Amino acid sequence: MGNIVAIVGRPNVGKSTLFNRLVERREAIVDDESGVTRDRIYGHSLWNGKNFSVVDTGGFVDNSKDLFEQEIAKQVLIAIEEADVIIFMLDVASGLTDLDLAVAEVLRKTKKPVFLAANKVDNNARIADSYEFYNLGLGEVYCISAMNGSGTGDILDAIAEVLADDEITEDTDLPRITIVGRPNVGKSSLTNVLIGEERNIVTDIAGTTRDSINTRYNKFGFDFILVDTAGVRRKSRVSEDLEFYSVMRAIRAIEHSDVCVLMIDASLGFEAQDQNILNLIRKNKKGIVIVVNKWDLIEKSTNTVKEFTKQIMDKMAPFNDIPILFVSVINKQRIHNVIEKAMKVYESRTQRIPTGVLNDVMLEAIEAYGPPTIKGKRVKIKYVTQLPTPTPVFAFFSNLPQYIKDPYKRYLENKLRENFDFTGVPITLVFRDKG
Repeated sequence: MGNIVAIVGRPNVGKSTLFNRLVERREAIVDDESGVTRDRIYGHSLWNGKNFSVVDTGGFVDNSKDLFEQEIAKQVLIAIEEADVIIFMLDVASGLTDLDLAVAEVLRKTKKPVFLAANKVDNNARIADSYEFYNLGLGEVYCISAMNGSGTGDILDAIAEVLADDEITEDTDLPRITIVGRPNVGKSSLTNVLIGEERNIVTDIAGTTRDSINTRYNKFGFDFILVDTAGVRRKSRVSEDLEFYSVMRAIRAIEHSDVCVLMIDASLGFEAQDQNILNLIRKNKKGIVIVVNKWDLIEKSTNTVKEFTKQIMDKMAPFNDIPILFVSVINKQRIHNVIEKAMKVYESRTQRIPTGVLNDVMLEAIEAYGPPTIKGKRVKIKYVTQLPTPTPVFAFFSNLPQYIKDPYKRYLENKLRENFDFTGVPITLVFRDKG
């Protein structure tokens, strides 16, 4: 299911710059200060007919000055475990460092394809500087400049050669509901309760799960594929509750799902790792249901649910039209609500709104509150239609689409959500010219 290419290397060698080039947008924060990448570490790329996901491991490096070798080694080990291909970035300007040698030491032990990218080769003199990297014993060295793009085509050609063709998912006509979340939040326990058998080994050790397990769920009038991002996985010292591990683990499963059930731990609240996984789901335009597990462990007062919901909503803004359920898997409380809600989100995500109905509702909303006048020009939206895409995309035709700004786009999205049920569904608005 899908290819993952991970970019590894010590801080400040240009991982984020290469990431931006591969996903063709300035999505990671790029700065000369080492360790500044934080949130945006995942994107899609297409080269020579091969689709793949790109992960910038720099987004998970601790921003402290006393960065230890073993911290980088942890990231590399997880990347080796979860990715299909590794790009090992080096910097010709600074040459080989002790940290590079430490990374190489780890990479030499893998059977996964490793591609050496000697970055900042922007003139011929620097090509000669790259030769020392052959001493690492990791094969061909590709000279690139992530900044201006030179040489990136050659390394991508080589990577595309070893990537697998996209697999066709079985039972593609059935909805795929995927349970995702940080280690140890109860994903496997929820699967076991739903399918009524101990299909997965459940322990209190974070990271005991390995590959996704797909189960056909055909009960109570529902029929879908339930995916636990979890099979059986050896206990790994390097991936205990690391953000990077959680995200790498979730990528493939999220990409191949229709609706994601994001489980969070009530005793820990909505943390940075949960936010990272939520961002992955949004980026892939998948349906979302948030399930707060271990609710039985929380001391309740009259407003506990309300306060907890508000805390999550605030962190999810601006898109917080997402159902939130409070459950206790261990006590089997409200478990079947999860299925009902996930299937409702699936229906909303696949709904088609007739063009006539859409225009009646949206043109009235536009007339009530039109786009602001820009540079003395009146912006008019004349027509709206839902495009025939797998996820909900609405095209608005206007005389000056380039002048429609984000606040007005949010107004239109809110009106769509008020009038049609898109709870838990990311929707996309596009603006086209129709003079």
